[in-house]
Amino acid sequence: MYKKYNEDDIRGNCMNSYAVLLMQAKSCADGLFQEVLGRKDKADSTRNALSVIQKFRFLFHLPLNIQRNIQKGDYNMVINDYEKAKSLFADTEIKIFKKVYREVEKRISSFRDMLYKRLKDPHNTLEEQKKLIRYLISLEYKGDPAWECLDNQQKWLIELLDDCKDDHIEEEKNCVQENLASNQSNNQWKPLSRANKSPTKSGLSRESSFSSLSSSDHQGSWRFKTPQKVLFIEDITDIMMQHFPDFWKLGQSYFTRESEKGVKIDTSKHGKMKLMMTEIITLFANFVRAAFLPESLENMSENEREKLGVWPSSGKSEHISGAWLPTCVRNIRNCANTLSALDSNSDSVMIVLNELAFDMRTNCMFTLLKQAIMDVKNVYTKETWVVETDDESGGTTQLPALFENIVNETVQHLHEVVVMNKAPEPEIFSQRPIQKEATQLCSQLLQAFAVCMEQLVFTPPLQKTENKHVKITIGQDMELEQHDDPIPSLDKRLIIMLSNCNHTIEVVIPRIIENLTKHGYVEMEKALKAAQETYSALDNRLFLSYIEQKADPILGIMEVNMYKGGFNWKTWKNPTGVRKYLKDIVMSLIEVHAEVYGIFPKFVMRVMKKITESVCEELSRLIQCVPDFNAGGAIQARLELEALRSMTRIYNTPKVQSCFKEAFDCIPELSEEGKTVVDQLLDKFRATMKIQLMCFQPELSPSTVKRAARLGSMV
Repeated sequence: MYKKYNEDDIRGNCMNSYAVLLMQAKSCADGLFQEVLGRKDKADSTRNALSVIQKFRFLFHLPLNIQRNIQKGDYNMVINDYEKAKSLFADTEIKIFKKVYREVEKRISSFRDMLYKRLKDPHNTLEEQKKLIRYLISLEYKGDPAWECLDNQQKWLIELLDDCKDDHIEEEKNCVQENLASNQSNNQWKPLSRANKSPTKSGLSRESSFSSLSSSDHQGSWRFKTPQKVLFIEDITDIMMQHFPDFWKLGQSYFTRESEKGVKIDTSKHGKMKLMMTEIITLFANFVRAAFLPESLENMSENEREKLGVWPSSGKSEHISGAWLPTCVRNIRNCANTLSALDSNSDSVMIVLNELAFDMRTNCMFTLLKQAIMDVKNVYTKETWVVETDDESGGTTQLPALFENIVNETVQHLHEVVVMNKAPEPEIFSQRPIQKEATQLCSQLLQAFAVCMEQLVFTPPLQKTENKHVKITIGQDMELEQHDDPIPSLDKRLIIMLSNCNHTIEVVIPRIIENLTKHGYVEMEKALKAAQETYSALDNRLFLSYIEQKADPILGIMEVNMYKGGFNWKTWKNPTGVRKYLKDIVMSLIEVHAEVYGIFPKFVMRVMKKITESVCEELSRLIQCVPDFNAGGAIQARLELEALRSMTRIYNTPKVQSCFKEAFDCIPELSEEGKTVVDQLLDKFRATMKIQLMCFQPELSPSTVKRAARLGSMV
């Protein structure tokens, strides 16, 4: 067509015009729509890019989402997003995706390091530790986070125990040094206070006395402080009960993770885990032994022993250890039972704890029994010599009751703290050496009261042996005078302690033996037999001493009074009755009778028989020593022998009968007239001494004895 138009000039010219016009129109259109079309292309490109971003927005937003979720603590979301991104883009070849994924890996690496750092913090709870371990495993941590956590926890626990021991030993050393410094300062101060005293200035004297009181209070204030060893036991058992169960549970969880994805159980670490727990338990037990049972560590080398800590010796705290030991035993037993409950199979790891608890129990029992023995031996300081009488026990002081209370309180305390068993614990008396030692200490405890009573009789406290007049000056015008009553005389102390001894062996000891047997103590028959032998020996010594105290004065004056006034058996002509020396003997016997009857009526027969034997033996000896009797002397001798025999008939013994027989055999036979005189004078003696002789009747009332004693004192 173009050729045809070209062939025609007219048409050719027209085409050129049209072409020019079209080109002009195109140029004008391009000028008008180029910018619009460019924006359209750019919009299409942007739309395509946004479409891609929208389609893969999870990946592009992931770095920021990871950071935000970490800040919020939503670690599960972080791990889930990471696992999703890893499954989708880990192997991508697209550069932009690779770049974003590298940023994600960088954020996850920082997150993994943060989790591991938190896992190393030993103060995390068990649940937090398990979560952190699970997170690290999910994030493919290179290593074994659970085992590393266990290893870190073990080291931290050992460090805690060691620091606890060191802190309390240091505190104990400081306390000892403070006590020494306080004692030295007090010793330096006392001479100055005495030098400053002035007898004419009561104010200075009063001030110095108050200062000394405050000083003594300062010295005694340590008694009311909890000893460092007790605080150490409380702290170290708290550490074990708070942290070891979590450590044990974490270890058990380590070997029960089969259900977790990608976790392989290393069974070879069972032995290592057991060794780690054993190390902690053994260290704990040895720290406690070093503080309370150092003798149980004698097999250790000196270096190992020093690592466990050397506690300074403080003499003042030793005598109160018995009061604090039960608290320590309770803490150890609670700790041992709590930790033993973790191991249902009674693993050998927990045997160390059970042995520690058993040794602490036995040590507490022996210490408290020894303390009770000392308390019983010192109970004599509480004697008031106030005799309380009843129909069954006679007259006794408060000492037997105090003795029984000390023993029963000790037994009850030991039963609650030591003897009473809990489920996994062994019987305290299951071992023969423990039985033997406990029986021996119980036997010593029962016999200790005998030492106390004997000391009160023969060596009573010096501060109570005589009257004291203590003047206390208050201000300038007021004086107070204090009197201390003396203790009874030796003969009264003897009969009082004889009564106490009898009451102890017949009433108190059987009750104590019954109580000990009820609480599980073994072989109490041996302890009872030993106690009976001890108190029987004491009773015999006290009885012989009392007889000596009462009989010697009577026997010592018999011969002197018998021959007073130049009396002679060979020249005596006028028997008028029983002479005064025999009446004095009667009154002396009545005094003994009244003294014994007023305290312990059951002892009257025993005492009177023995004294009667001594009197009759002495009188028989004196009669046998007479070379010759005249008729009057024979009547007088037979009268006095008959008077004494009739009076003491109730106390007759084979020895008394033998003495009278020997004496009568030495006296010449009397005539009928002489016998009549003897009978008359004997009746006269009985009539004049009727009230006094009532003391020697088989049945008598206390009022009769007291009345006879009063009449005797008047005579």
